Amino acid sequence: MEEEKIVKGDVSKNKVISSLIWKFMEVGGTQIIRFVVQVVLARLLCPEDYGVMAIIFAFITVSDVFIQSGFSTALVQKKDSDELDFSSVFYLILFISTVLYVILFFSAPAIARFYNMDILKSVLRVISIVLFFDAINAVQNAMVQKTMQFKKFFFSNMGGTVASGIVGVILAFKGFGVWTLVTQQLANSLLITLILWFTVKWRPSFKFSFSRLKVLFAFGWKLTVSALIDCFYKQLYSLTIGKFYTQGELGEFNKGEQFPNMIEFTLDGSIQGVMMPTLSAHNGQSERIKEILRKTVSTSSYLIIPCMFGMAAVSRNLVIVLLSEKWLGCVPFLMLSCLFYCLYPIQTSNQTAINAMGRSDIYLKIEIIKKIVGVVILFVSIPFGLIPMAWGRVISGIFASIVTVVPNRKILGYRFREVLQDVVPSLIAGVLMFCAVYALQFIDYNPLVMLLLQIISGFITYILFSILFRIKSFVYLKDEIKKKIRK
Repeated sequence: MEEEKIVKGDVSKNKVISSLIWKFMEVGGTQIIRFVVQVVLARLLCPEDYGVMAIIFAFITVSDVFIQSGFSTALVQKKDSDELDFSSVFYLILFISTVLYVILFFSAPAIARFYNMDILKSVLRVISIVLFFDAINAVQNAMVQKTMQFKKFFFSNMGGTVASGIVGVILAFKGFGVWTLVTQQLANSLLITLILWFTVKWRPSFKFSFSRLKVLFAFGWKLTVSALIDCFYKQLYSLTIGKFYTQGELGEFNKGEQFPNMIEFTLDGSIQGVMMPTLSAHNGQSERIKEILRKTVSTSSYLIIPCMFGMAAVSRNLVIVLLSEKWLGCVPFLMLSCLFYCLYPIQTSNQTAINAMGRSDIYLKIEIIKKIVGVVILFVSIPFGLIPMAWGRVISGIFASIVTVVPNRKILGYRFREVLQDVVPSLIAGVLMFCAVYALQFIDYNPLVMLLLQIISGFITYILFSILFRIKSFVYLKDEIKKKIRK
């Protein structure tokens, strides 16, 4: 008997807009809550606690790639995926998570000895339990995306984030140290999985098919390899710093990246989420795709660049006010992370366009080239210290931005000159704003008052330069806001 097909959700314009609104609310809401929780925890915990977790999360994140990527994406992309496909993937991913847990469990003592941190053994063995929750969650996520029920993402992720945040703050006040972060992560994954389990009307059946998995594997393996390369490269910094430097220095390095990453993920991530289906709908129309790509690069750069340069300019007062003076060591890494992430819109937009055109082969080649150069720069910079390593990451980011533009130069005719036209006006306005705002930090006054003054002056300065330089993205966004107000 023919398997029951999993029907995709309504793809009308209203449904798409509704889904995007719920997605933005989910991403923005969870990021705000996590930000507040992280600020509280950072004031209660010490850099050494975060240093331990940075190493642990490196292993967990890499393991998660095998669970979260590839097959679950293939379920969403396959037009006629049915109950047999979903159940087969469910059992396979559950098996993979079991294998990974066993590997991490028995590797924990060796990892602890390698980093000369005894606590890594017990922490890694406990937090690896999260892999089982992630395995169940991966198929649930595929079902929600397939049927476009993004409202369920909002409630599950918000519920898990709020509840686990409360648990984390209570344990931090009780003095549980690094186990605060372990428990918080486990609680978050467990609660998200449970909420989706009761809200998503899907349960695995006792069916399995290797032939179905082969079809899904043919599509998903390149995505898995690309995600694995990208993930391993990102975690390589934590693994390397954890080996050659102290736990506290690793904690400061990672904390310095946290805030810029949060801003980039919220703004640029939401924009790319809108861009992917839009570009896919115009697949084959090169001129139209190029037009959308240019507008995306221009708009996302206009929004991301002032956030990054502004955060870099206020970094010292920001750290003192939010995290306390014990975290001042993370300020240089925060500033350099802002410089690294300000170029991300160029990379993400061009890569999204490549994927939307179905060229996952080019996407994989780009990832390999970027990561080879990045790893070489990383290992060359290790002997010179953490600051040179952070600068090396900025250099690799510049190289990565250039590399991602090259394919679309041939495919779409999106030339470097045009990329500069889309980015440089916002970049110049951002640099000038940075100079004006950074100069205010030398005024010796209350850090909170100065932080507020810097933020206000930065906003006003950037708008003034946008008007002065007649930046197209500013005009476009201003007109769009006026249209929404008139409605």
